[in-house]
Amino acid sequence: MSRLHTAEPDFPIVCVGGASADVEAYVGLLRHLRADLDVAVVIVNHLSPVDDLLLEALPGCTSMPVLLITDRMPVRPNCVYIGHQERDLHVLNGEFRLRPISKPTGWPNVITVFLESLTRNWAGKLIAVIYSGYDGDGTAALRGIKEVGGVTIARRVETAGQPDMPLTAIASGYIDYILTAEQIALEIERVALEVRAGRRAHKRQSAG
Repeated sequence: MSRLHTAEPDFPIVCVGGASADVEAYVGLLRHLRADLDVAVVIVNHLSPVDDLLLEALPGCTSMPVLLITDRMPVRPNCVYIGHQERDLHVLNGEFRLRPISKPTGWPNVITVFLESLTRNWAGKLIAVIYSGYDGDGTAALRGIKEVGGVTIARRVETAGQPDMPLTAIASGYIDYILTAEQIALEIERVALEVRAGRRAHKRQSAG
């Protein structure tokens, strides 16, 4: 799979994909996630009005800014971004791009669309988390995430409010880890610190 390679931005992006109104599940994840890992967390949930509920609830459980995505908003590390309902989400040139939804009927595929855009247009490490929800949105993009060296995670089915989405992802064979919310936060931390250590080693090698 071809992928854009640029000097910047190249920090990790975490996509947390879901189709569930269980706002507390996202609160539980962010409560355990360090705010200084230099990653951007993007929550893509296509149920209405979950984006409004997340904007109300999440600032109380993290010190990271929690922002509703707008078109051409720059992607910054140490921020939590909420996808806009009824819009397809892409990234290009370090910015979010909002487009009319490409699948207006049936179950949406906004998580798949965003993950596929990341594999084409983001140079940093990718972490795809299939969290909780109906149907199987996101699963079709998991192979591509792995092909570009990304990490794929499904929430443990017995802890998911709606298990269809993680079940479908696990059945695809392209999931690296099946974890609880707390374990997902720890895996994100592990990957982020690994990326940071790699950068430091590269700088020392370049200086030498």
